[in-house]
Amino acid sequence: MKDVRAIAVFVLLVGSIPFFTDSGVVLNFVMMALYACLLAQAWNVLGGFGGQFSFGHALFFGTGAYVQVMAQVHAGWNPWLSLVLAMGTSAAVGLFVGALSFRYGLKGSYFALVTLAFAEVFRIVALSVPFTGAGVGLMLPLRESVGNMQFASRAGYVWLILGLVTVALCVTAWLRHSRFGAYLQAVRDNEDAARAIGVNPFLVKLWATVLSGALMGAGGAFYVQVFQYIDPGLAFGPHTSVEALVGAIVGGMGTLWGPVVGALALHVLADVTRNLFGQLPGINMVVYGCVLVLIVMFLPRGVGGIGQRWFKRQDSASQTKEGA
Repeated sequence: MKDVRAIAVFVLLVGSIPFFTDSGVVLNFVMMALYACLLAQAWNVLGGFGGQFSFGHALFFGTGAYVQVMAQVHAGWNPWLSLVLAMGTSAAVGLFVGALSFRYGLKGSYFALVTLAFAEVFRIVALSVPFTGAGVGLMLPLRESVGNMQFASRAGYVWLILGLVTVALCVTAWLRHSRFGAYLQAVRDNEDAARAIGVNPFLVKLWATVLSGALMGAGGAFYVQVFQYIDPGLAFGPHTSVEALVGAIVGGMGTLWGPVVGALALHVLADVTRNLFGQLPGINMVVYGCVLVLIVMFLPRGVGGIGQRWFKRQDSASQTKEGA
């Protein structure tokens, strides 16, 4: 219940921002920060709770983005139904990649490289086939309406991405307290020991990949609705994968709020870097790399670990006082 209350407070606070300001700059910042949170939470399901590091989560992102735009452009689907299809298709891709990888016992760096390879394969396919627009990409027609999931102001997009982030937070909270989440964390900590007590690591990791893929696909669908354009480089390029994993690692893997804190911190850092060194392309990736190295060296549990240690100290202090 504590997690549910915290999520509700978060939704109320963030959801009320458009009522206090109509500044496009502020709303765009909130929207993109929430978008980064969604990507980090999607990676956290598999990488944080499951311990399966992925370097190619852009695979699921790009699948969701392309399905979202192709369903509307080629098949005339409603965008809201296209969103469900995009998440389902990304989940199916996660099912395929997970089944193929875990069936042959791939984990650690091998699994990370397999996901990276699949993202590159999908990028090359998207560059080659005509229904994805090949190298030109696909553009989504502008038809502003709530039914068409295109809003006249950034406020609508803020509420849309907040809804998706809320779903991701609820999934993460469920993983923290459910039996499946306990199985997943047991597999992360010691796969052999988990198998010895009756846990099926293959199925547990497989369904975590499906969940993670669906959430990442939602991020891709949201991206294409906002920017109304996608091409293979944007969809399956490494930037999205890096943004997702760095946000979770910096904030704290396997936690509820760590990816939110990490994504927000990195988004602020990216904006500052862009304003200071905008003339240097790719500088944000350099900054991401430096931050990641420093976090791994000095804060292996992420920024969220600082808060956890503080709360534990407070609890210990209060118990000591009660004992005295």
